[in-house]
Amino acid sequence: MQIQIPEGVNVQVQNNAIKVKGPQGEVERKISPLVSVNVNGAEVVIQGKSKALVNTTEAHLKNMFKGVKSGFKIRLKVIFAHFPMTIEVKGKDITIKNFLGEKQPRKTKLIGNTKIEVKQKEQEVIVSGADKDAIGATIANMRTATKIKDKDARVFQDGLYFIE
Repeated sequence: MQIQIPEGVNVQVQNNAIKVKGPQGEVERKISPLVSVNVNGAEVVIQGKSKALVNTTEAHLKNMFKGVKSGFKIRLKVIFAHFPMTIEVKGKDITIKNFLGEKQPRKTKLIGNTKIEVKQKEQEVIVSGADKDAIGATIANMRTATKIKDKDARVFQDGLYFIE
């Protein structure tokens, strides 16, 4: 299978890892040793015995190309009914304060080169970056940190919800 490399994107393959560089940043991903990936000029050639592994590697490469070309951006809405919660980002640490009125803040981590922009006035969080998997993992960490236990989920619906 052959995939055309977009203009302005650089691809390197070494030791079962693909590194893609572009205007929005750099993404690196390990691939299965059962798949062979080579760069021939402006094309990436993927070979392997398993069609599923070849197609999965192709999908990952296309996501990497899209990420380094234009980036990914996901907007989340901060919803609270009882206590106004605030989200702070310092370096790689995310702190969620006053969630359900708790005195102790909940903490989680940023994954990879993900950027977070918190708009307290609009109660919105924008997560962006070049690596789709790192963005998804960061959002999963934030949603896990705001998981509600030992309360009725129909009444306590505070948390982070996807807008787009």
